[in-house]
Amino acid sequence: MAKFCVNSPLLLLLHQNPFHSNNHITHLKYHPLLCPHQNPIFPLFSYSSSLIRPRPNFTINALDSNHPLKGSVRVGRNESYQQWDSLTAKFSAAANIPFLLLQMPQILLNARNLMAGNNTALSAVPWLGMLTSLLGNLSLLSYFAKKKEKEAMVVQTLGVVSTYVVIVQLALAETMPLPYFLATSVVVVSGLVLNFLNYFGLLNAGIWHFWEDFITVGGLAVLPQIMWSTFVPYIPNSILPGATAFVIAVLAVTMARNGKLSEEGVKFVGGISGWTATLLFMWMPVSQLWTNYLNPENMKGLSAFSILLAMIGNGLLLPRALLVRDFMWFTGSTWATLFYGYGNIACLRFLNIISNEFFLAATVGLVSWIGLTLWKDSVVHGYNSPLDSIHDLVSGPRR
Repeated sequence: MAKFCVNSPLLLLLHQNPFHSNNHITHLKYHPLLCPHQNPIFPLFSYSSSLIRPRPNFTINALDSNHPLKGSVRVGRNESYQQWDSLTAKFSAAANIPFLLLQMPQILLNARNLMAGNNTALSAVPWLGMLTSLLGNLSLLSYFAKKKEKEAMVVQTLGVVSTYVVIVQLALAETMPLPYFLATSVVVVSGLVLNFLNYFGLLNAGIWHFWEDFITVGGLAVLPQIMWSTFVPYIPNSILPGATAFVIAVLAVTMARNGKLSEEGVKFVGGISGWTATLLFMWMPVSQLWTNYLNPENMKGLSAFSILLAMIGNGLLLPRALLVRDFMWFTGSTWATLFYGYGNIACLRFLNIISNEFFLAATVGLVSWIGLTLWKDSVVHGYNSPLDSIHDLVSGPRR
């Protein structure tokens, strides 16, 4: 869940880090960039013969996750809690620094190649992978905007903008077809505008619902296709996974909007967007580790510093995700921290590409940070054990 430059094109599919949530908002009905909420295409009333019959108003909470911890009697708004709340927000904002450092080298390299007329060099960057990453960032931007997490919104907005800059460079080099670039531009501009209008309460609910549906269908169609493509050529190259998921997503969203699903079914459909975006980013470490296994020599092309930045960026999001009890956000950030960041550092050490000192420092730093996060969260919530915080995260707040 962070941006990195690696040898495997599949990694470029998912090169951004996201995950963030809010402690003060208990409703999840907003998905700022790639997630429609109330859809005018599915009105509340439908015509049947000469009668107008009311249709149940099912709202799909796209990118739904655990409700913030607000009902626990142990969560006092004491000074310690308020200070940690403020500090975790600052940690999330600070995550922009390592992520920006990860992306800038690629942008500068592309710019130099364009100015030198070496357009073919940009063909090494897969534009389809950039679109996948863009979709994930837009979806998560919507999720965090709905939960009023400004710092996490900035992280995702940075991801959207930086990825779009790369896409513009690919279009200038003519390695990305013009029709796809124009369509992408419309989606990016529309998504950013809709997200921030919705964040400030200026967007029509019907327009937002339509946007959420668009993101739900797009995310669900992309995820299985990326997972399948990871293992090509060991399995046949096929678009069947993505096409099948697309049809299922359209049917699910249509049935939910028309009141054809149970309340549990509607809630499940509402959570698809957030979890597909999260799983896209979680799949990146799997893809990288698979590539490492098949071609261990390629590990020499990985930058240990870039991997470390990725681990730091994702790790900075963990305290906030735990504090606000956002299971989806915490899961994604933890996965990226441990498997993409530390997992690749461990591979580099196993192959003697990095020193013992580098590996030891990364290990001690990561263990200390996770320990501090769990300990501090249990303290501000008045718990006796960090395991109580994990219990809240998984099972919900205690009343």
